[in-house]
Amino acid sequence: MYYETTKELLDFIKKSPTAFHAVEEMQNRLTEKGFQVLSEKEHWKLVPGGNYVVTRNHSALIAFSIPEKESWKFHIIASHSDSPSFKIKENPEIVVEKKYVKLNVEKYGGMLMAPWFDRPLSIAGRVIVRKDGKLEERLVNFDRDLVMIPNLAIHMNREANSGISYNAQKDMFPLFSMGGKDVSLQKLLGEQLGVDGKDILSHDLFLYDRMEGSIWGAEREFASCGRLDDLQCAFASMEGFVRAKKADCIAVHCVLDNEEVGSGTKQGAASTFLKDTLLRIHNGLGRTYEEYLMTLADSFMISADNAHALHPNYADMTDPVNHPLLNEGIVIKYNANQKYCTDAVSAAFFKDLCDRAEVPYQTFVNRSDMAGGSTLGNISNTQVPMNTVDIGLPQLSMHSPYETAGVKDTSYFIKVAEEFFA
Repeated sequence: MYYETTKELLDFIKKSPTAFHAVEEMQNRLTEKGFQVLSEKEHWKLVPGGNYVVTRNHSALIAFSIPEKESWKFHIIASHSDSPSFKIKENPEIVVEKKYVKLNVEKYGGMLMAPWFDRPLSIAGRVIVRKDGKLEERLVNFDRDLVMIPNLAIHMNREANSGISYNAQKDMFPLFSMGGKDVSLQKLLGEQLGVDGKDILSHDLFLYDRMEGSIWGAEREFASCGRLDDLQCAFASMEGFVRAKKADCIAVHCVLDNEEVGSGTKQGAASTFLKDTLLRIHNGLGRTYEEYLMTLADSFMISADNAHALHPNYADMTDPVNHPLLNEGIVIKYNANQKYCTDAVSAAFFKDLCDRAEVPYQTFVNRSDMAGGSTLGNISNTQVPMNTVDIGLPQLSMHSPYETAGVKDTSYFIKVAEEFFA
């Protein structure tokens, strides 16, 4: 079971080189299961027993199921679709010595930069095309080894193994071409999409690692690929959501964008996307605003964003007792300064949920002298306040282009999600 689930996860991530592609994959999975696609631009006609999905910016998605019998609570699992990468700038070509052509990029999110060197990369994202006087949004994925960021040889930097501070404006440009007369990214995009390159007006394009996902280790206990943070949680939430027999709550599978850059966008956790959707559900069921507030007070959210596992070479970088391990279960994340929104009430609820699902859980707290990252739980709670627990799946090499997790933990989360949504 663990290996089959992990293979499905790696296949999902392979098809999801950007947040746009991840949302498209999830929407396709849901529509195959009979979910009706809604638009924020149109009236919603909701009925008990209905299953629906709506997207914003084509990079954030909310799916929900309304039970046949009246329910006065939401059960929500929220994760995010984006991962650290390099975003291609406008006017991207930079010519060196009238031969080399490299692409102008900027950092998206906080990443480990060193692992991006000397590995085959490609380009994916969305472009806006003008066709017949109208603007169309198209997804693109070159799906081939297209660019690479070459390292500087040790002979030219003898101190390379003593540590390097990388400069994103100098060191991280990917090599694209040897400068053929008709070679440009705009032209390649046009060929890929079957349009004139001149009709491509703008783009949101990102680099992604081409290295295939793998299951490895002496007992095949590890799984590695790019974008595990946070597509592993998004995938597990979706699978549990689809499998659950939803009867006692309005089940909500929520995947937001831009968590890696602070969530402060129209499709991020700080936006009104979740709030707007929950309000429209209530309005569609003929309920008042006061009844909406009453529902929030009795609802629960699981904020799911991957967690740091104990590192075999850096055990001293973690708390002496609250340090999760791969394949040992779902991680409950705590922070006294409210970087995570877990408290005694939400932790107890989640521990009880894990016990009912017969799934192991563990805990993570940062070292007391080390500041940790934050996630989408507290940010989304400013829009839709409800009891919330911050959890994640344990992983190594977070924010590397190639991350590592355990083969069992995705299955654990699917079981908990299925129990929660039921």
